Amino acid sequence: MGVRKFKPTTSTLRFTTISDFSEITKSKPEKSLLRPLKKSGGRNVYGRITSRYRGGGHKRMYRVIDFKRNRFDQEAEVLAIEYDPNRTARIALLQYEDDTKTYIIAPLELKVGEKIVSTKSQKVEFKAGNCMPLAMIPLGTSVHNVELRTGKGAQMARSAGTYATLMAKEGEYAFLRMPSSEVRKVRVECLATIGQIGNVEHESCSIGKAGRMRWLGRRGGVRGVVMNPVDHPHGGGEGKAPQGNPHPVTPWGKPTKGYKTRKKQKYSDKYIVRRRNYKKK
Repeated sequence: MGVRKFKPTTSTLRFTTISDFSEITKSKPEKSLLRPLKKSGGRNVYGRITSRYRGGGHKRMYRVIDFKRNRFDQEAEVLAIEYDPNRTARIALLQYEDDTKTYIIAPLELKVGEKIVSTKSQKVEFKAGNCMPLAMIPLGTSVHNVELRTGKGAQMARSAGTYATLMAKEGEYAFLRMPSSEVRKVRVECLATIGQIGNVEHESCSIGKAGRMRWLGRRGGVRGVVMNPVDHPHGGGEGKAPQGNPHPVTPWGKPTKGYKTRKKQKYSDKYIVRRRNYKKK
C-alpha cells in the first residue's frame, strides 16, 4: 500500500500520483453483489440541472456493502481485498460458513484468510474487522462504520483512512471523537467495527490533470467573476474585475464561502458535545 509516481514524460504526469494498489488481491468483483448504477448528470426528474458541473465519467456498477453486520456470532473468512470505484476505501469480500458472500469496508490491518465476526453478546477478540456494540469496546479504541441508530447500519467514519476514537462512556451514551475532531454522543448499543479504514494514502494522491476529473464524472467549475452579469452576481466589469459584492454570494444570491448554513436549532445539537470548529481560549 503506497503512492505511485510517474516519469514526467508529459506536463500532467509530472504531478500525477496514484495508489499502487498493492493490497488488491482480486481484479474482478463478485457478480452476485453487483447492482446497476445509473448516472443523472446532475439533472432532476424534469431534466433540469440541479447540481452543476457534473456529467460523463466512466461507467460503474454498484457493490452492495453490508453496513448492518447483523449476522451475529457467525464467523466469516476474508476471501479477497478489492477495489471499489464508488468509494475511497477498499472493500473486503467475506464468505460465511453457509457460503453466503458479502462485502464490507476493509480495515487497515485486515488480511486475506483471516476470520472475523459480528457479535452483540459474546466476548470476542478486539481485532480489526470484528463488529460489536460500543458498550463492549474498551476506551481509547479506534473504530469505524459507526451506527447512529441501532440497527440502521453504519453511517459515520466510512471513508479511506478515517477512524473515530472512543473517548468515554456515561450511562446510555458513548462519547466519540470523530475524524473532524467533533466529539459526539452515540448510544452504547450502536454497532461499530474495530480498527482504522485502509487506503490511508488516498489523501496523498494528486489528480494531476483535468482529464482525470472528467473520468470521475466531474466537469470543470467556472468562477463567478469571469461570467457575465446575467449569469452571476460577481460577473461583468471592464477587463479583470473583482467580485464587487461586499459578501460573496451564489448565482442565486445566497451567501457563500464560509457562511454557516446549519440550522440554529437542530434536533441533533443535544448529541454534539464539542463542535469541530471549537477553539481553545
